Amino acid sequence: MNMNERVRELRALRQMANELAAEIEAIESEVKAEMSARDVDTLTGTDWRITWKSVTSSRLDTAALKKELPELAERFTRQTTVRRFVVA
Repeated sequence: MNMNERVRELRALRQMANELAAEIEAIESEVKAEMSARDVDTLTGTDWRITWKSVTSSRLDTAALKKELPELAERFTRQTTVRRFVVA
């Protein structure tokens, strides 16, 4: 296995993935703009259905917790270790 060739292939595939992600985002934006213009949260076609609805969630504000109650935040903080894979 030639590592230089494999890394070049990996970089090319990542570039394609980035281009596809940008294209997907552009089309999603067009669809959302149309839904906003129609003032609807659901669109339906012959073999598809798109919904774009607000979802409310609650999350812990860890920055505020660390500021207001640093000892408590420290007690309930756990560290994890991961390996990061970077291609430059």
